[in-house]
Amino acid sequence: MAFDLEAEVRDLAARRDIAAACMRYIRGQDRLDPDLHRSAFHEGAYVDCGLMAGSAEEFVAFAQGFLSDLESSQHILGQMDISIHGDRAEGEIYFFAQHRVIDGDNAFDLLVSGRYVDEYECRAGDWRIVKRYEIVDWVRNDPATDQDFREQNPRVPFGQRGGRDFSSLRNWPV
Repeated sequence: MAFDLEAEVRDLAARRDIAAACMRYIRGQDRLDPDLHRSAFHEGAYVDCGLMAGSAEEFVAFAQGFLSDLESSQHILGQMDISIHGDRAEGEIYFFAQHRVIDGDNAFDLLVSGRYVDEYECRAGDWRIVKRYEIVDWVRNDPATDQDFREQNPRVPFGQRGGRDFSSLRNWPV
């Protein structure tokens, strides 16, 4: 069997572009950037996260609203098992998500671990999500424990949302 370098490069490029779409999805959620969040999906995409199911547009509006009620969130992507079939692909991606919930004077860390089961398409050379189903494997809800650290280290920059984060502004102090 001969090695097909062009097919190998197409496969690697597809995986790279699918991973990039998934990273836009995560960054758009955590930084409360609905345009970036939406850019992970092709027109007509469908999402079912358990709390809602519908179009990608509906999901982005729902998720942005849900997450904006939290002090912060951070989603970490794990292993990606992706199968490419021409201009279509399917995948399963592990995630770990931490959400800071404020309830009056109390702060809680809601930890969620699960998987995204996806379908992707390449349209006009652009790979994006067309179907996403979120599976939750486990959840924890613990009292936050970082208040002492924050008080003892006031110069440590903590993440911001809605375009105020250093990673968006790049406002270097020197």
